[in-house]
Amino acid sequence: MTDQHELRIRVPVLARVEGEGALDLTIRDRAIESLQLRIYEPPRLFEKFLEERGYHEVPDMVARICGICPVAYQMSAVQALERLFGVDPGAHIRAWRRLFYCGEWIQSHSLHIHLLAAPDFLGFDSVMEMAKTYPAEVRRGLRLQALGNDIIALLGGRSVHPVGACVGGFHKLPDKNEINKIKATINACYDDALALLEWTAGLALPDDRQAFCCVALQHADEYPMNEGRIRSSAGLDIAAEAYEQHFEEFQVPHSTALHAGLYGQPYLVGPLARLNLNRQSLPPAVRQALDATGIAFPSDNMFHSIVARAAEILFAVVEALRILEDPPDPVPSRVEVSPRAGTGFGCTEAPRGLLWHRYETDGQGRIRRARIVPPTSQNQARMEQDLKASLEGFGLQRDAAALRLRAETVIRNYDPCISCATHFLRLNLQRREP
Repeated sequence: MTDQHELRIRVPVLARVEGEGALDLTIRDRAIESLQLRIYEPPRLFEKFLEERGYHEVPDMVARICGICPVAYQMSAVQALERLFGVDPGAHIRAWRRLFYCGEWIQSHSLHIHLLAAPDFLGFDSVMEMAKTYPAEVRRGLRLQALGNDIIALLGGRSVHPVGACVGGFHKLPDKNEINKIKATINACYDDALALLEWTAGLALPDDRQAFCCVALQHADEYPMNEGRIRSSAGLDIAAEAYEQHFEEFQVPHSTALHAGLYGQPYLVGPLARLNLNRQSLPPAVRQALDATGIAFPSDNMFHSIVARAAEILFAVVEALRILEDPPDPVPSRVEVSPRAGTGFGCTEAPRGLLWHRYETDGQGRIRRARIVPPTSQNQARMEQDLKASLEGFGLQRDAAALRLRAETVIRNYDPCISCATHFLRLNLQRREP
């Protein structure tokens, strides 16, 4: 017996990858015989676009890779190029960049929680339907998203594809009036962030325990965001320069999207992986709020990702206030850069997880080669692994509609920047009875 269903999900703001996603699932004797998450991802060629361009063009170009997390692409790129050129922009620039990143985490996580994930757990088809029953919660989410956008615009000139960052610092840093205004906005949203964490922990989340390997940055002095060493729950501890010696991207026959493996095995990146590996680095107030939810971290339940995102929103609000309590110097906004030939590596934590860049330049700073490994490709194999385990635990005897919805919920749980989250998931289900 074969059942075919089609579901269209319209979330056009998550349009980093064009195309369609499909899940092919074959069940025999109430067991999964085959499961393939197929992504049709047209070549975007950003790495080739960068070749022969000047180093100064890179931050603005890579910001266009993603409309949701442009800051992450810019920060990984400038980190790689500054290391390559031997540039240290100073502690004040590092602090401003951390604030920049706080804005992105707040807006991206808020968008995902309210527009993508929460409707699944509350039984709604869309956030528009959810807003009829939960208007205050949706308004709270929109306030937090607006806060994130305001912080990005403060340093980037605009909230979408910001243009304020450059190799060596920023083109312009905010003045005292702008700082005071954003501080007041952040303070006004603190209670929203605290309430959101409590609310997400109270959702009826599936109890879906699995074993998986977590990978994230780890920093000796702070919750990782814009720098650190690459760590795993299996004991890996490497610098960004060693990434390619341990991780490998590879093609699978059923998908045009790359998969990635750590020593050939799937692994998880993203907020749950970060929190599992770095809970001890959260500020005391955030740890206390997280403990009050009653959910223990590290967690082996992928559906706790929504709680991890809410915890990171609260962290980003607290961190932004800390940075602005005694604002970093606004001058100099950037330092001089002298390009040279070589290879540079950068790795930061995008909202969706580890984002790794490598650039090779000539003596004038022109890009000879570039390689960018986004979080979604690193989570692809883990998503397939999760789908199999989650559907088996859910119950393969259920009808095709229920299985399709569960599969979509699992996929959206990763907040992937791929078409299966932004257009529709076509489920081809085959049951083979004895």
